[in-house]
Amino acid sequence: MADFWRASGYHLLRRNDDGWLAVTGSYLRAYFNRPEMRPVAESCDVERAAHAALLENPRMEVAEARLAEFADADARDNWRVVLDFRDRLVEAGTVEACYVGLFRSTAISIPPLFIDQMAHVILRNILDGCEDPLRARAAELLFRSQKVSQPDGAIMMADEETVALHAETGGFGDLGRLLAEAEVPTKSIELDVLSDANSAIYWARSEKYDTVLDVSFARSGLDALCRTLEAWIRHFLSVEVSIQPVAHIRDESWVWHIGLDAEGSAILNDLYDGNELDEDRLRRLLTLFRLTFRDAAEMRADIAGRPVYLAMAMDGDNVVRLKPQNLLVNLPIAASA
Repeated sequence: MADFWRASGYHLLRRNDDGWLAVTGSYLRAYFNRPEMRPVAESCDVERAAHAALLENPRMEVAEARLAEFADADARDNWRVVLDFRDRLVEAGTVEACYVGLFRSTAISIPPLFIDQMAHVILRNILDGCEDPLRARAAELLFRSQKVSQPDGAIMMADEETVALHAETGGFGDLGRLLAEAEVPTKSIELDVLSDANSAIYWARSEKYDTVLDVSFARSGLDALCRTLEAWIRHFLSVEVSIQPVAHIRDESWVWHIGLDAEGSAILNDLYDGNELDEDRLRRLLTLFRLTFRDAAEMRADIAGRPVYLAMAMDGDNVVRLKPQNLLVNLPIAASA
């Protein structure tokens, strides 16, 4: 198995005794080296000095009065956002604690990009040593939006950003963009669909996000997603669950459900309330899941032993945007678990 997802920053962090990712100076420093933070030719001396000091000591406090001296208002705003994120990471101590703490607070002020980046590096930690490339590809769904196509009833997921890039450039980057502007036809590029037979190609291309995952019912890609979601829950909550796809929910004692995304939540709410779904809503529903706890004692006592139903759905543009935090804050965990 080759290394993968180096851009996640996993190699800049270290595991603590609980297996969570302890925040390091190197990891914080990487954020101050982002293009949005690096001084440009027009940057003032105060900004340059502050940036140099932060590279030396990425935990250094930067007073608002110092930011007010920056000549560029956009730079001040960028710094406030990144410093707020930095402070949250430092206070939490680990990336995992920072991540889950965000969703247990009343307001989330950091950009969605940073939330996805935390999920990215946490999943790299969870999957360290994983030899199944399908699970790594499935994990991308937890931090990158996916464009869905359904040829012959299958459910194929491709990275939304990659699909958009190929649509704009034919897969040839800036050259393709120039050819498109000149109305010169380019040969379209087919994205490879991962299967048990060819899945090893993923490791060398993990940073490109250019493979397609088949999450049709009873396919290996959907099983890989289930196992990844189980590992996500285990890592954060230290409980063992089993997640399996189901074709229908036929349960007169249905008591709990969680949407894996906004559309999935709305659809499950309607199903639970007995509301009929029109053809468009039914089209958006991709998969239903049944989650069970291995130890019923780890559930809330009033519903112990009952299954939890999950749903994954796409929006009107055929895009899936999973919210893996839903599994961390909405599972019916016993208070002592």
